[in-house]
Amino acid sequence: MSVCADCCAVSCAGERVKGVVALRREQDLNRFFADVEGRALRIAEIAVRNRDDAMDLVQDAMIRLVRKYADRDPAEWAPLFYRILQNRVRDFQRRQTVRNRVIAWFGRPGDEDDFDPVAAAPDPDGRTPDDTLQTQDAMRELARALGALPARQREAFMLRNFEGLDVAQTARAMGVTDGSVKTHYSRAVHALREKLGEHWT
Repeated sequence: MSVCADCCAVSCAGERVKGVVALRREQDLNRFFADVEGRALRIAEIAVRNRDDAMDLVQDAMIRLVRKYADRDPAEWAPLFYRILQNRVRDFQRRQTVRNRVIAWFGRPGDEDDFDPVAAAPDPDGRTPDDTLQTQDAMRELARALGALPARQREAFMLRNFEGLDVAQTARAMGVTDGSVKTHYSRAVHALREKLGEHWT
């Protein structure tokens, strides 16, 4: 075999290895996103109070993670992803503040209630409408209480409880020190206990 053929064989083998590595990385990212998507959506939805906007923010955070950090160790993805998401939420809230000031000059459109046949369907787990209503009321109260917290307290609480990040991971996601996370989290828990009672926290 000639030197040129040897080089070609090595190059082709190298390309195959790169392809396998890229495929595995893509599969790992897909698994990561499937795992965090629901919790990330909940976090964003509580922060921005609109499901469609929250979905856009989560998808944008996913895209940014892939573009900038896909080659990082998978153990780093969660803190990086949540840091990106929190930054996107803050950007969105800043834009909304400006937008709301402008809209205030022109008035606000009325809210329209649409019938949701999926929400009206019977519960497959056999819960009664009263059970469902109580759960929905409790979750609305929790969302309201979380929404009333200062942003950093809310972030610390949600990343620790909804996503299950430890103190160090939460600190990386928020871009603060471990001590700062502990302080924000402690204050959030105290405020939520006062508003919602011991059973929530």
